[in-house]
Amino acid sequence: MTGPRLIDTIGSPKDLKQIPLKDLSQLAQEIREEIIRTVSRNGGHLAPSLGAVEIAIALHYVLDTPRDTILWDVGHQAYAHKILTGRLKQFSTLRQMGGISGFPNRNESPYDIVTCGHSSTSISVGLGLAAARDFRHEHDKIAVVIGDAALAGGMAFEALNNAGQLRKDLMVILNDNEFSISRAVGALSGYLNRIIANPIYNKVRLDVERLLKRIPRFGFRAYRAARRLEEGLKNLLIPGILFEELGFRYFGPINGHNIPQLVSTLRNLMQLNEPILVHVVTKKGKGYRFAEESPRRFHGTSAFRIETGEPIETKQSGLETFTGAFGQKIVELAERNTKLVAITAAMLDGTGLDKFSAKFPSRLFDVGIAEEHAIGLASGLALRGFRPVVAVYSTFLQRGYDQIIHDVCLQNLPVIFCIDRAGLVGEDGPTHHGIFDIAYLRHIPHLTVMSPKSPEELKAMLEFSLTMAGPVALRYPRGSLFFADRLPMADISPGKAEVLREGKDLALVAVGSMVEFALKVSEFLARHKKHSTVVNARFIKPLDEELFESILTRTKNIVTIEEGCVEGGFGSAVLEFIARENISGVRAKLLGLPNAFIEHGKREELFLKYNLTPEAICDVIMREVLL
Repeated sequence: MTGPRLIDTIGSPKDLKQIPLKDLSQLAQEIREEIIRTVSRNGGHLAPSLGAVEIAIALHYVLDTPRDTILWDVGHQAYAHKILTGRLKQFSTLRQMGGISGFPNRNESPYDIVTCGHSSTSISVGLGLAAARDFRHEHDKIAVVIGDAALAGGMAFEALNNAGQLRKDLMVILNDNEFSISRAVGALSGYLNRIIANPIYNKVRLDVERLLKRIPRFGFRAYRAARRLEEGLKNLLIPGILFEELGFRYFGPINGHNIPQLVSTLRNLMQLNEPILVHVVTKKGKGYRFAEESPRRFHGTSAFRIETGEPIETKQSGLETFTGAFGQKIVELAERNTKLVAITAAMLDGTGLDKFSAKFPSRLFDVGIAEEHAIGLASGLALRGFRPVVAVYSTFLQRGYDQIIHDVCLQNLPVIFCIDRAGLVGEDGPTHHGIFDIAYLRHIPHLTVMSPKSPEELKAMLEFSLTMAGPVALRYPRGSLFFADRLPMADISPGKAEVLREGKDLALVAVGSMVEFALKVSEFLARHKKHSTVVNARFIKPLDEELFESILTRTKNIVTIEEGCVEGGFGSAVLEFIARENISGVRAKLLGLPNAFIEHGKREELFLKYNLTPEAICDVIMREVLL
């Protein structure tokens, strides 16, 4: 008979500290089992969190949290952190509506100081916390955990540069789980790291510095010579000279799954009051064979069978997705157009560019987590006659907003932005919902913005975009159609909407994913003897003003439906047109998402909550429009 699980004894990090160091590896195994069991049911970021279990244990074992602070960059490594901070009983609700978030969330726990989900932000926030601590004459510790991919983001390097300059007491844990930044040099490297992490060594080092500086005339020369000798040895033996040059003391690489070594190193380094970078090497997907063998596939996964690692089929699994349609069509277009190139910011599989990469590797640019650079790169390629396609999630395109305006649209360059995950993405929650792109794109001069109603229409729009002389944005949702009806499709003409159904009582004008909803609403209204014109807007910008003027001569009732924030969205553009043309007597209703950060939950659940189901839309129309 087995004894009680260690994991069940932990209600907070104070309980963790009562567990003997020798038993922490058993705790790590129990945490991994809990993570695998939950993510297999709910989906989530499996491989990153499995790789960071020992880091979470060691940090909470050494630090006095929440007085001391742990910041998790992006946050998809933080499942063990959630379990260790009193959320074990709620962990089974991970990513479920009303349950705990898949990312750190400051409304969920005092141990989550920020709500996060985007990469490369943590060092900047950590430095701000350190500066605030010093202003307040406090002495708490701040540890930042950042992955090797996130460290490549420009914001992270800006923060490293500033932190080294300010010399604040800040510890950065570099979780290197894909590849080592540089090869560790055997036993000698490990030995040297143990020496320089030792508090006795650092005390002697400080005393020697002070002594050398006191020597008349030659003191500073001797100090500089000693520093050069130390740095020269570290440059030969330790792959951290870049961080040293930025002003950080570098320690590593060390085994990120060796808890005693992690705990010992962290305890020693907590005595230092300066910028420190600890390079920790871990195995992404550690403890689950299928995740270790396929870390990219299990980085963010849907529900799967633990025994085989195979995904669990859903009702929509067999349908063509928007992402799949994009991936297929861009390969077809690239075969005919040698000037077509593709750009992604570390989202090769997620955006559907994996097949393009396999077939045209020299024409694919994966720039890492650097959306600003991705757009600047596209600008340069377009200036020399190439046709760049930037494939990016809506929520991450926000990070390149200035580059969209300054580097692409101001120059009126033919860059195509293929914006995946536009609208509600579901379980990843507020940091990942793509509900603001219509509002932040439609006012930019020169930019054409389109939204397809189906995967088939996306293919047609992508091909059409290559005929345009200026910048184009195509926004489309995650997954496939809800109802899987094969919708009719007319040829695409510049700036022209598509009329799918004629009716005299009102006009339903829908954007992209909402077109099939509008057709269902039209069917429901017909049961009430109300007949509607259904319009597939196609073009968010420019509006098909000629069509709108024609429609509003036949009916004064108009309803716009969009999977995005209403404020500043497509419906707002329609109202601006009505006001600009001084069309009187119009009763307009704008339906979409509120001006809020939408919580996590399945897309269907969120549509239900925010009254964007066909049934709810019909009810609103009958009560508020067709009075």
